[in-house]
Amino acid sequence: MTRVKIDKVQPAAYEAMFGLEKYLGTTDLGTSLPELIKTRASQINGCAYCIQMHTKAAQENGETTERLFALSAWRESPLFTEKERAVLALTEEVTLISDHGVSDRVYSRVSEHFNEEQIAQIIMAITTINAWNRIAIAIQIQ
Repeated sequence: MTRVKIDKVQPAAYEAMFGLEKYLGTTDLGTSLPELIKTRASQINGCAYCIQMHTKAAQENGETTERLFALSAWRESPLFTEKERAVLALTEEVTLISDHGVSDRVYSRVSEHFNEEQIAQIIMAITTINAWNRIAIAIQIQ
């Protein structure tokens, strides 16, 4: 069955999503952290297309294969910094927000490493990739 091509039938919606991507490109989160966010959220959501895209982009930005392989087990892996762990915990809680929301513990942990502006940028990065995952899965982008 052929699925709707949102970019063709609702180009303004797609442009709005790309507007979010353009905004995210202006943040001061660096190149590695956003790709870790995108890859981890995509793993949770089971979006193969986005996992492939963002692991490739992460590697092109200098991320190691070893860390990408360990990403789904970041809690047990010594390869991630405390700052990255805080962001990955927030990524998981926002992605799985219907389970129990975002805990004060996770939010406090992120606040130890980032200012309010950066936290807002991180939340927007998590929210944006979750939207892309849902679009990709719904219309079966491959």
